Amino acid sequence: MEDEKKVYIKTWIISILVIIGFLVTIDLAYIYYQANFNQYALPSFCSVSEMIDCDGVARTVESQFFGVPLAYWGMFLYSFIIMLLGVDKLKKLPGLKFLEVFKNKFHYIASLGIISFTISMILLLISLFQIHKICVMCAVTYVIDLCIALFAVDGIEGNFVGAIKQSWLDFVDALKPIPYRVAFIVVMAIACGFLGWTFTSAKFSPALKAQRGYGEFIKAKTNKYAITGNVLGSADKDAIVINIYSDYMCPMCNVFNMMLHKLVTEFENVRIEHHSMPLDTECNTFLQQEFHHGSCTMARYAEAAHMQGKFWEVNSLFFDKKPATEDEVIEVLENSEFGLDMDKLKKDASSKAVKNIIQNDIQTAVANKQIGTPTMEINGKFEMGIPKGGYPALKQLVIENGGKPKHKLF
Repeated sequence: MEDEKKVYIKTWIISILVIIGFLVTIDLAYIYYQANFNQYALPSFCSVSEMIDCDGVARTVESQFFGVPLAYWGMFLYSFIIMLLGVDKLKKLPGLKFLEVFKNKFHYIASLGIISFTISMILLLISLFQIHKICVMCAVTYVIDLCIALFAVDGIEGNFVGAIKQSWLDFVDALKPIPYRVAFIVVMAIACGFLGWTFTSAKFSPALKAQRGYGEFIKAKTNKYAITGNVLGSADKDAIVINIYSDYMCPMCNVFNMMLHKLVTEFENVRIEHHSMPLDTECNTFLQQEFHHGSCTMARYAEAAHMQGKFWEVNSLFFDKKPATEDEVIEVLENSEFGLDMDKLKKDASSKAVKNIIQNDIQTAVANKQIGTPTMEINGKFEMGIPKGGYPALKQLVIENGGKPKHKLF
């Protein structure tokens, strides 16, 4: 009688914890959706600082596993535990006889709880040391998982080791009947197929899709595709020309610059031509406020380097180093191994000719209603920002506009 009462209390406590956990994961799923798929969404209640930011965590690639948001995995976990809690009654229902394979439900719940908590601690370390953000709602589930594990393991011989060992033995025993073994294989095949689709399509994870399109370039500290000289790509007069308007202080311009350098290695008839669009009031009179102070100075010296046939190496250097003042620009260039004539460079950088080049670039962009960076023009069509989908989308766009790949790309 005492044992039955103990099991009854344990069942109810775990049930309450599971219901709370399920509700929390529903909220996390909502936060995930708002953060990733609703561009007009306001910050959630648990995004209160740079560090405590549920929305920020939800937007990272670490918030998914095999393309499925971790919140959905949590909902599945709690749903499965709810099923285990009621398995003794469920297996008596018509069509659910197969649930008889679950013989020691608290062993399974304890095993799932401690495994989930262990994974949670790994995720916490990732949040602290890799993402540098904490999701407080996620932390609530970590505590719930541990509590579920502790209540479920109470009274089990061997504690968690015994629970995991018994769970494994029951699993092996459940697969002995051929019908159950076949059913398990079919279910696993369906599950693997589904996870394969979610992972490859990244349908539910914009961060995963972005990582594939931008990851190589966002993580890069230097431009490994950097070239020298004034010509980036094909020098043929019939080449497809991509005009890029950029700002040396613009982070996405840096990413796009690396993409374009890689692009010309994969196409035989594409050339990139750079134009300055500094978001700096020093030279851009169309701005109502300052954005990237110092970008005008870098633009002037980059154009001056063009006059010495050293444009693209200086272009990549500025993106890598981002010198903010003229003194820093000069120091970076003096320490380079480009063989620049520094006296001529300084003179040209302050010349009317260079300033006119930059002004013409700015006015061309503004005349085409482009006031941000990066902006790309191909075949007369202007488009601000990197093509949605990153590098694969950029390659597809170039092909649609007559670009000829050197090798098969897709």
